[in-house]
Amino acid sequence: MALNRKIPGEVFDNLLDQIGSLLLEKSSLLANEAGPVRDFLRENPLPHPLEGLLPEEFRVFCLSLNALKQWLAAEQAATDRYLLGGKAREECRLAATTCIVTGEPLDPSTVELHHPVRDGRPPIPLSKEGHKRLEGQVRSPPEDSTRAKILAIRKRMNQSWRNLRRGCLDILGRVTSHSTSSVGASSRSFVRKVSRETGLTAEQILEWLDTNSLGE
Repeated sequence: MALNRKIPGEVFDNLLDQIGSLLLEKSSLLANEAGPVRDFLRENPLPHPLEGLLPEEFRVFCLSLNALKQWLAAEQAATDRYLLGGKAREECRLAATTCIVTGEPLDPSTVELHHPVRDGRPPIPLSKEGHKRLEGQVRSPPEDSTRAKILAIRKRMNQSWRNLRRGCLDILGRVTSHSTSSVGASSRSFVRKVSRETGLTAEQILEWLDTNSLGE
């Protein structure tokens, strides 16, 4: 739907894999070299029950993830200020009098701003009901059990359809490649989890993906 376009997450797999690898590499370096990070670890020792259970590299990786999360939040806030600074947000709320999804009159006090494409363009005003419909939050007829199960697993494991397809091809011994060995391992694990919970073989999962045009 033109009002709710989302770029497939797998498009950024390579970028995210590089960020993950960089975090691991830098965390290992910081954990083993003199400096403020080593000082912080020494000044904040682990409780006795955890000693020996959490490697210092893992502790620094967690600290790095938290720093990355704070950086992301700051950057997102900065882009919001750039896009919707001053009275821009209020002007967006008043830009329409009718919800283009439901056709109902818009109440300025309850208008929700929806981003049709997360590429920096201004949001559009919608009613709460219209926004829910676009985001798939309104109840619809139950999906087939296979799709529902796979969707639940995909969400839990934070995986993509492309990884499910490539994991199937890998398990079936067909020539494929992954951006990193860890991505390959997680893709195969995704397939095995789907297979256990749906009763489908890797070949049948691949056929299901083909039927639904997913992960191509």
